Amino acid sequence: MSNHSTVTFGATPLRIEDIVAFARTDVKANISDDDALRIKIDSAVAFLDELLEKEGVIYGVTTGYGDSVTVGIPLDLVKELPLHLTRFHGCGLGQYFSNAQSRAILATRLTSLTQGYSGVSWQLLHLLRDMINHDILPLIPQEGSVGASGDLTPLSYVAGALVGERDVYYQGEVMPSREAFEKVGLSPITLRPKEGLAIMNGTAVMTAVACLAYDRANYLHKLATRITALSSLALKGNSHHFDEILFSVKPHAGQQQVAAWIREDLNHHSHPRNAERLQDRYSIRCAPHVIGVLADSLPWLRQFIENELNSANDNPIIDGQGEHVLHGGHFYGGHIAMAMDSMKTAVANLADLADRQIASLVDTKYNNGLPSNLSDADDTRRYINHGFKAVQIGASSFTAEALKLTMPASVFSRSTECHNQDKVSMGTIAARDCMRVLELTEQVLACTLLAAVQGLRIRIKQGEVNEHGLSENIRTMYSDICGYFDNLTEDRPLEHTLRTTVDYIVQQRWDLYE
Repeated sequence: MSNHSTVTFGATPLRIEDIVAFARTDVKANISDDDALRIKIDSAVAFLDELLEKEGVIYGVTTGYGDSVTVGIPLDLVKELPLHLTRFHGCGLGQYFSNAQSRAILATRLTSLTQGYSGVSWQLLHLLRDMINHDILPLIPQEGSVGASGDLTPLSYVAGALVGERDVYYQGEVMPSREAFEKVGLSPITLRPKEGLAIMNGTAVMTAVACLAYDRANYLHKLATRITALSSLALKGNSHHFDEILFSVKPHAGQQQVAAWIREDLNHHSHPRNAERLQDRYSIRCAPHVIGVLADSLPWLRQFIENELNSANDNPIIDGQGEHVLHGGHFYGGHIAMAMDSMKTAVANLADLADRQIASLVDTKYNNGLPSNLSDADDTRRYINHGFKAVQIGASSFTAEALKLTMPASVFSRSTECHNQDKVSMGTIAARDCMRVLELTEQVLACTLLAAVQGLRIRIKQGEVNEHGLSENIRTMYSDICGYFDNLTEDRPLEHTLRTTVDYIVQQRWDLYE
């Protein structure tokens, strides 16, 4: 549970916001000193030691991994086995996760291990905590996980860092983890027999990315709502499309909330607006129905993600108090895969919605009297000025790429590892796809946001909209954006302004609805 500056692991279930805090701030990690957690950790370690003394058979401890489960490990080699696991999985490729994502991954793995059913030592838990607090972040390649047995390859880079054999990012430099540890007075650990599996055989990477994706999606559904209100104003839309009686007869709670937010933004109750057209086009009139799908999905998406976050998801599970070694498949990331496949589809629909809104704003056939391509050039210069023409093309490009990525990853299971892992989740690929869809959608929303502000600016300049009659929320955001986005009277490159807007979206600059 977070108190804004510290998150305590092992006491109570964590929320998505706690993991996001590690990515967005310098929040510190603490491990609970609760007796119940101490007993779980200590009993699991003691039980494993006892089994090894009795030569008990434990998967991944006294046997090989995966299809090599039939290979018995001589007791004199048992202690070396986890180190070999970290080494042969060091084959990830692709871009590295960002520092923010790596912090979230470390925090997510620590959340699972402090459930007390993984058979890990306090020494390992404390070093994970210290890596977070000192910002010693493993370089983790994004590609190489099929999502079962969990995120083996990417998490091997966490395990390898703990033993001093992988690179980390520390104080602006890439260096071996052993060197970074020395700088802060820490030492690498020697992995106990179950600890390589405990770190690697879980869903921490996909779940961490899912937490960050949820935070961005939650913000984007609110931003898409605000952009719809701005677009409606710029297009002289009909505010009656968002009437509360209308939405009372189709009572999806998230959809109703989106409509209520738009009503508030449009001052519908005090200044209802009637358009020349009886019905606005779908991209305005049906916006609550589009955005509402994501809004209504967020509660169950949170449930899926937070259940996975607060689970023991490695194999085998060690019940030290009951003295059970339970071999199963909790490393399977099916719930995260489904959550991410579903989220990316709902988010891509926001991109598609915004792309249709900007298409209406720039087109004189549909924009109710706004100038072509939203250029505010004077009459003598309008022949050579093209305003938002290329920005709309860009928005269409970003949207097409986002829509292309909505193919569900979870149905593309591939049998791996000598058919031992013959049905896998693809949860990490789904999560990475979802994050890319979010990035592209943020770009589309940035384009449409600026276009809507430009359209509203022209309406105000022409005296068709009274700025002082706008709702406070709309007026505040409009004024802020106009502060860095000058009126587009003559063509100029808009890349810098677009990048700034995207950055503001990622940083969640604007307070949007409570």
